[in-house]
Amino acid sequence: MKLKLGTFNLNNLFSRWNFTGAINAAVPAAEGTVSYQFSDAGSYKLRTYQGRLVKGKSAADTQTIADRIRSMDLDVIAVQEVEDVDTLRKFNTDNLGGMYSSVVLVEGNDDRLIDVGLLSKLPIGAVTSWQKAVHASDTSTLVFSRDLLEVQILSKNRSSTLLTLFNTHLKSQFVPYNEDPIAGKAASDERRTRQAEKIRDIVLARMRPDSRFAIVGDMNDVPSSACLQPLVADAGLGVANALTSPIETRPPKADDPMPASTAWTHRFKESGQPARYELYDQVWLSPALAPRQSGAWVDRRTKHGGDGSDHDPAWVELDL
Repeated sequence: MKLKLGTFNLNNLFSRWNFTGAINAAVPAAEGTVSYQFSDAGSYKLRTYQGRLVKGKSAADTQTIADRIRSMDLDVIAVQEVEDVDTLRKFNTDNLGGMYSSVVLVEGNDDRLIDVGLLSKLPIGAVTSWQKAVHASDTSTLVFSRDLLEVQILSKNRSSTLLTLFNTHLKSQFVPYNEDPIAGKAASDERRTRQAEKIRDIVLARMRPDSRFAIVGDMNDVPSSACLQPLVADAGLGVANALTSPIETRPPKADDPMPASTAWTHRFKESGQPARYELYDQVWLSPALAPRQSGAWVDRRTKHGGDGSDHDPAWVELDL
């Protein structure tokens, strides 16, 4: 059978839940102000970040990413930057027409409320969250900024495991403006390196040398970076980069300079500097799975800033 497996950072797919309520009474607060209280605290849910209400992704952008997913028509797609499992289920039902029978998401560690998840047309088996994992060099701190989500993908009749998928979203390179840029970059690089090391250790402990597994997600770094080498260059894992020369669904938008290759999913343009085109969204295949790859693609954006997301989705086709 042919299986199409991909990854897509949905760029803050937050829910669009709204509520209305009857206000029974106004409660006096500070002079000149009035606050209102709900009589039933269990009748609503508020998600906030740094004191602000988390707003839903715009309807237009939500439909755009849905249209891109529909056009790819993947069997399994790993996703990043989703608020919670209810949001992913609603997105699958309302925007994708329920095209995926399995929806997986476990709340992770990110204080921005962005999690990793999975949509699959195939049955799934065991689901394991590694969000509580720590690195040997600092056992007091959770190593994953979000999570490492391990999911077994089963055959249609559930008689066998086709592959095990590890979906993750590594530490961002963004440094807050109120932090020292050099120290901030060093800290984020160290965190990303530890995450790569921990994924390697987890996969080595979980998978046999002949196992079929894939490590996918938003790595927030390029495959050749020093931070990712413990994961992608480790002889014990022996994983292969499945996106060295993917086919683009359309040519990239004109730029100066143009991208050097088709292997990019993220564009960053600093003021006064040329744009950087980098492969942040990656698919790494185990030695047992890599020979079964028959193709690779990237759904190319039509706008420099991205279509519904600042990342382009990428996927591979496997003959299993």
